[in-house]
Amino acid sequence: MSLFKDKIATLLAEHEEFLARKNNPMKGGNGIITRYEHPVLTAAHTPVFWRYDLDEKTNPYLMERIGMNATMNAGAIKWNGKYLLMVRVEGADRKSFFAIAESPNGIDNFRFWDYPVTMPEDVVPATNVYDMRLTAHEDGWIYGIFCAERPDDNAPAGDLSSATATAGIARTKDLKNWERLPDLKTKSQQRNVVLHPEFVEGKYALYTRPQDGFIDAGSGGGIGWALVEDMTHAEVKEEVIIDKRYYHTIKEVKNGEGPHPIKTPQGWLHLAHGVRGCAAGLRYVLYMYMTDLKDPTKLIASPAGYFMAPEGEERIGDVSNVLFSNGWIADEDGTVFIYYASSDTRMHVATSTIDKLVDYCLHTPQDGFFSSASVETLKRMIEKNKKVVISD
Repeated sequence: MSLFKDKIATLLAEHEEFLARKNNPMKGGNGIITRYEHPVLTAAHTPVFWRYDLDEKTNPYLMERIGMNATMNAGAIKWNGKYLLMVRVEGADRKSFFAIAESPNGIDNFRFWDYPVTMPEDVVPATNVYDMRLTAHEDGWIYGIFCAERPDDNAPAGDLSSATATAGIARTKDLKNWERLPDLKTKSQQRNVVLHPEFVEGKYALYTRPQDGFIDAGSGGGIGWALVEDMTHAEVKEEVIIDKRYYHTIKEVKNGEGPHPIKTPQGWLHLAHGVRGCAAGLRYVLYMYMTDLKDPTKLIASPAGYFMAPEGEERIGDVSNVLFSNGWIADEDGTVFIYYASSDTRMHVATSTIDKLVDYCLHTPQDGFFSSASVETLKRMIEKNKKVVISD
């Protein structure tokens, strides 16, 4: 065997050892979720044959030819007994694309399919696509809704950073062959759009996030709700806000639906992200809420504060101090796998159960919106616990 082939063999063996690494649950926690020791996906998880030209004639030094920068913001679905993530993979060239990674247990051994997803273009090609939410809809299709980013044609000359965002829509029956549908038509920019898994009033239901600009929500009031007649020509004509933004909260700057909600006997269970401004920039955290089973626009539970925030190494990355989730899987036994990205760099998993998450939503105090209200809430807990301790 030549020295070059020895190097390839070593590279592949080290990569296999890395992919097969067991991901153990972390000790401690808050009783709601369990975090795990290692990220489930990083740039290093991408296949060796994506990054290296393995031909000695064209790559005698065995250099990386196509660099991968990050794996993040993945949609999720259980498919043929496997846990699949529709990952936003960002190359060193700053272009994002979709690729599917699968795991036998949802915790470790995630491996990318051989090829990235070939996503057909819309009439106007998008410069960048990312953050796909997957919904297996009752109409029989699996829909993927994602952000399609394009340069802003109205930007001043020389401004190469201004952009516009629309909701790209595609559907599939096998997660390999995708049919691209026209982008969602709306009055405002949309970066976070999620398809509800069931028909509502005989129509498709969308969770939206109206924005005045590419970054700023502006007059956008929070997470919206809209009904559309036809996903093959989807258009939002009327939009109502079902989860509002509030001053001096974890979602004062903007908020957006994560994955599609999980149906439970007590109501629809929602995972979302909230953004606030601080001295270090924008801070993204995850929060939860619930809506009525028969009327998904009716808020029935809204726990105060964040559900998850960046911890440890999660705080550091390309865009630090960020947690973002657009994918979770509810298993048949009630286990919930929450897939989240940290700091626009890597993917993690946390596990819980439907019962725990419903209990968290229904019995965690709501935000009183004033420091004095927070103190009163805390005092009630203290008094209750004092009585429990004394009675014991």
